Parts: sequence; C-alpha cells; structure tokens
Amino acid sequence: MTPPLSQNSSSNPTQEEIWKALALEAQAGDKRAYNQLLRELVPFIHSVVVPRIANPDWAGDITQEVLLSIHKSLHTFAPDRPFKPWLISIINFRKTDFLRQYYNRHGNKKVSVDEHIFQAQHVTEPNMIGEYKDVEAAMADLPEKQREIFRLLKIEGYTAKEVALKMDMSESAVKVSAHRTLNKLKELRD
Repeated sequence: MTPPLSQNSSSNPTQEEIWKALALEAQAGDKRAYNQLLRELVPFIHSVVVPRIANPDWAGDITQEVLLSIHKSLHTFAPDRPFKPWLISIINFRKTDFLRQYYNRHGNKKVSVDEHIFQAQHVTEPNMIGEYKDVEAAMADLPEKQREIFRLLKIEGYTAKEVALKMDMSESAVKVSAHRTLNKLKELRD
C-alpha cells in the first residue's frame, strides 16, 4: 500500500501522488479525503473533456457522470497502480458514452460534410474538408461489415470487445479489420 501523503519521501508531491493518496484514504473511509479528492478532480476532468467535445456546454454533464463513476468505482482503484490512467479511462468512457447517447437521440439530424452548418460546427480547418470527403468515399468502397466495424470502433468509440459482441466476431478479428481499414485510409494520403 502507498504510504500516506505525510510519509511520502518527496517534499513536493505531484498532483497525481496527492490524488492517489486521497483516493486510498477515501477507500479506507476518510470522508474528508473523499470530498477533497472530488473537489480537486473537477477542474482536471473539465479541462480534459472540453477540448474533446463539439459543444462545451456538455462538459458539465460529462463531468458529473465522471464523478458518479468515480463514486461507484473508487473501490476498484488498485493501490499499486498509478491514479491518472485510471481516472483518464473513466473520463474517456463517460465522454464516449455521453456522446453515443446524444448522437443516438439525434440520429435523424445527420448531415453531409458538404453542409455549411456541419462545416461551421465541426471542421476546425475548412481547407481540410476535402480529406473528410476522401474518407467518406473510401469508406463507401469498403464491404459493409468492414465499414460497420470501423464506424463503431473508430468513429463512435465502442471498444473492440463491444464491437466483437455486437458483430458476433472475435475481438482480434475486429482489431484486424479496423487495422486494415485504417491502412486503406492511410493509402489515400500517400
């Protein structure tokens, strides 16, 4: 077990060391440490989420979902592991889950990359819109199953395991398919 923060040999502990110590104290039932941990994580979570979403207004909702997940799964944090990767995986999962739910609810609002509204909201480099069209064209040339695997895994953010279950395939077959698709898309660049 990691020594309490006060016993740490480093005179200036890193933020991750502080969070890890607070997490371990919270696991042991220290409510003060638990509250402090959550308070300290909020700005970090927010700073990770905001640049990765199209609408900054969603950051608060995603942050709350992350905090709920931390509350529910803090007991799964292993003392011999670094804290930040554990936290980042929760953030990524919750962000992906939020976006998946949002876009599933708004699926009828899909637009082409040629639409000016799409470009204004989602394309940060307007001169790159041609690449989006190239990717769309390349994806259209793929067999339907391969296209679906790539879309689920790389665009919608499902895990290889989730895609494998959904497509009734092995996890390694899903990864191989996605890798081949990615290679084909890279060939377009060259």
